[in-house]
Amino acid sequence: MSTETSPRGSAPGAGVAATDVAVVDHTAAADRRAERMRLLAQPVLVLLLTGGVLAWAFSRDLNATQQASISVANLATLTWQHVLITVAVVVIVVALAVPLGTLLTRPGWTRLAPVFVGIANIGAAAPAIGLLVLFYLATRTTGFWIGVLPIAFYSLLPVLRNTILGYQQVDPTLIDAGRGQGMSARTVLRRVEFPMAVPYILAGLRTSLVLAVGTATLCFLVSAGGLGVLIDTGYKLRDNVTLVVGAVLAVSLALLVDWLGALAEVYLGPKGLR
Repeated sequence: MSTETSPRGSAPGAGVAATDVAVVDHTAAADRRAERMRLLAQPVLVLLLTGGVLAWAFSRDLNATQQASISVANLATLTWQHVLITVAVVVIVVALAVPLGTLLTRPGWTRLAPVFVGIANIGAAAPAIGLLVLFYLATRTTGFWIGVLPIAFYSLLPVLRNTILGYQQVDPTLIDAGRGQGMSARTVLRRVEFPMAVPYILAGLRTSLVLAVGTATLCFLVSAGGLGVLIDTGYKLRDNVTLVVGAVLAVSLALLVDWLGALAEVYLGPKGLR
């Protein structure tokens, strides 16, 4: 009685397994192509939105108030303020979340991880406008840092959570191999664990960037500037031109920041993991 075998003596089911691998590879290749197309298309979309709304606004017969609100100098000033707020928030988030997330994955500290993640989760769950108002009421002052600090608390969770997750995803056998080669715990952290966690950290940073640039539009409430000033002015004066310009520029800046975050994910991660 003969027994059927797979071609070239392979075990039954090997053909199915090979097909599954091929499907996975094809899907991964399609995802990479889609990501490349998005990286190419997103900055073009930003240029079209920005150029289109400015051309539309400046081609209209503007009154004196509109001319002051959407002058080139005022738009440049408010955009720069918005960028500064976003950069300050991201610097604070990275400076706090990455070292803290690293510490919370070290022996003896892991039991505290739920406490700090819970605190960061409170910041993410609370409305950003509520955090701004509460911080203003607590300090009785306004200005740049009164806008930056609550937004940093609001944007902390993605980087902290992803930093912890990135270290947790490192294969323990890699750590054991490093220690077996005579590396100290600090060296293993620097040369093995941290590089493996970088893609997760960058993904969390990208999310925090988008949160920061979006919520920075609320900083006008505490006199910190930003593109929210245009949106607030347009709304209060029933000025649709100023309102549309402010809203579209804020959306364009958010798309640009998201694009920069995507570039960081692609090009700043360890070469072997790209």
